[in-house]
Amino acid sequence: MHVIYGGTFDPVHHGHLRLALELSDRFGGARINLVPCHIPPHRGDTGATAEQRLALLKLAVAGEPQLHVDDRELVRAGASYTADTLRQLRQELGADVPLVMVVGTDAFAGFDRWRDWQQIPDLAHIVVVRRPGPGLDPAGEPARLLAHRQASGLRALHEQPAGLVLELDPPLLDISATGIRERIADGRSPRYLVPDPVWDEIRRQGLYRACPGGNF
Repeated sequence: MHVIYGGTFDPVHHGHLRLALELSDRFGGARINLVPCHIPPHRGDTGATAEQRLALLKLAVAGEPQLHVDDRELVRAGASYTADTLRQLRQELGADVPLVMVVGTDAFAGFDRWRDWQQIPDLAHIVVVRRPGPGLDPAGEPARLLAHRQASGLRALHEQPAGLVLELDPPLLDISATGIRERIADGRSPRYLVPDPVWDEIRRQGLYRACPGGNF
């Protein structure tokens, strides 16, 4: 099984990392591949450059064998689209390896606005991590997709390469990358919200002193 967990990671924080390890445990110790996006198509500019976000992410996962950084979206030119990443992975993995993409409920709520979203379930399973908020619109396409393709459990994802949607409710740390950027811009410390090596590098480079809006 190949599991990807994408995001801007702007900056990476303990909420991202703890969720990734929880997912690894749920998937029987599977390695979680963290995929930072290059140019996020559904939000404004990031607070740090792609290269800076990648460097911080590598610092954060150093020494943790269950977490791996996959920089393929930074290597590609232009905006980062999940369907393109999944097509590339499917070519590399072959037709039979289960491929899983992880997404939060907040992002999945807008799934039908993603490029080539109808093709994504044919390329990978989707694991929807429940996050605080209003949840899915029962009349919307994402809720219908979940109802139509809902997996019976984690084992089902191992039994076929793609096509299922599974909701998970793992323990979450209520940490926001937006809040971290705002805290730094205000001159307040984000220590213990981000790994110490990440905070050291943010300070060394003077990142996030002027903080744009956006989601993690």
